[in-house]
Amino acid sequence: MNKILIIGGSKGIGNSIINALVNENKIINISRTAPLQPHSNLTHHPCDILIDDLPNIEEIDKLIYCPGSINLKPISRLKLEDFRSDFEINVIGAVRAIQHYLPSLKKGNNPSILLFSTVAAKLGMPFHASVAAAKSAVEGLTKSLGAEFAPTIRVNAIAPTVTDTDLAAKLLRNERLIDSIKERHPLKKFLAPNEVADLATFLISDKAKSISGQIFELDCGIVSFKI
Repeated sequence: MNKILIIGGSKGIGNSIINALVNENKIINISRTAPLQPHSNLTHHPCDILIDDLPNIEEIDKLIYCPGSINLKPISRLKLEDFRSDFEINVIGAVRAIQHYLPSLKKGNNPSILLFSTVAAKLGMPFHASVAAAKSAVEGLTKSLGAEFAPTIRVNAIAPTVTDTDLAAKLLRNERLIDSIKERHPLKKFLAPNEVADLATFLISDKAKSISGQIFELDCGIVSFKI
């Protein structure tokens, strides 16, 4: 069994990743609240990734950092504190986790790190200045660390489009908005969390052992196509 550390697995995409992996792997989850589903392979550490002392874990095979933010406002309404907050949760939290657990990852079996960006880092979208800036930093971090850690630790990131999670609830709060978001995507759909979990599962597996430093746009066609 692989030992997989998931930061932010209590809900949303992180929780779907736990569900996809927990039957065949040892999962350690770090988040402020516990995942709803108990399992003999799941250990939870209550922790705020930005301020609390991180638990010591002797050996880790994979690290998946899931926390993110959706802070959509016109630039005139975004405060500097909004930019700082988005950068903290998306970038500084990931750096803090990687720095703390790097010695443990180096002891792991074919170790890898998985981070999360957004399609808004590549596709200019109104009102996304703060989150796009933070997630663009995540993409730079992915490429830089992929080079720095080669050949020992692989580092990749997934850049999803709108995903049906609590974080995106305001974007999907009624049928009109749901239909509008579907219509904007060439595949006429947005993502379910399990679709993101499927790609995450592949990227940390040995099937992806030749892939590092890559950003995977899980975009329902919105970045790649103009139809």
